[in-house]
Amino acid sequence: MTRAFVLTNHKGGVGKSTSATNIALGIAGLLRQVGAKNPRVLLIDTDSQSHATLVTTGRNDFDTTNSLYSVLMAERQSAPQVLADVIVQSGWDENLHVLPATPLLEQAERELQGTAGSPYRLADPLAKIAPHYAAIVIDTRPSFSLMTEMALVAATDAIVPVEPRYLETVGLMSVIGKIHEIRDGWRIQNLRVSGVLVTKMDKRVRGHHNMLNELKAHPMLGKLLCGVIPMNEAVSYAHRSHRSIFTQDPKAPASRAYAHLVGRLVKQIGGA
Repeated sequence: MTRAFVLTNHKGGVGKSTSATNIALGIAGLLRQVGAKNPRVLLIDTDSQSHATLVTTGRNDFDTTNSLYSVLMAERQSAPQVLADVIVQSGWDENLHVLPATPLLEQAERELQGTAGSPYRLADPLAKIAPHYAAIVIDTRPSFSLMTEMALVAATDAIVPVEPRYLETVGLMSVIGKIHEIRDGWRIQNLRVSGVLVTKMDKRVRGHHNMLNELKAHPMLGKLLCGVIPMNEAVSYAHRSHRSIFTQDPKAPASRAYAHLVGRLVKQIGGA
């Protein structure tokens, strides 16, 4: 089974899109580096703000005919072919493909609300094309909306990005509880919370260290810590120029941290 990593948190500005795009590119690059037969990675953007789409394709003009919207609104029998048709190659790497978002996803969500089986509108067609990819990475909006529910139903692994200032145990347990609630409610046996990713870590701030130490000491959350991404201006420069952190500055602390995380994920999918 192809592993599908979904980046999700109900808080905005915690680095979901930055993490999703750089993790997806990193996996594709590392798989190619180790000589994997299939280094292709699919990045799915389920956020109507379309940040992941914009930075990886250089476009924000996708519409009802050539985006995730097309897949969600297609007849169930034709949805897999529609999905295959709207996937585009990213501008970052030939092996990184993108299922683009559009602002019209909010409209699709309203139309599908209450429709029988709507949480499977992404998972079902994705299951047909997933074997063509070594891994799938899904970006989500900062809320547990129907669109995020679709992303979770389609995933195998949930990674929760969080800033040090939001590292309170109660808040994190609430996010994980919501993911488990969706998993159990729709009986998604393959979905698990596989990581907590700390982003924007500023080693100069004592409070950040205190919160990180509390996370590490927690009997459950400490085991889920999968990476710590330092606060790094290279990330901001990369985002503004629509480049990956690896291209912007491969030696930057954030690049090294993402590379370390990617190495862990590639081992999980059996690519290294």
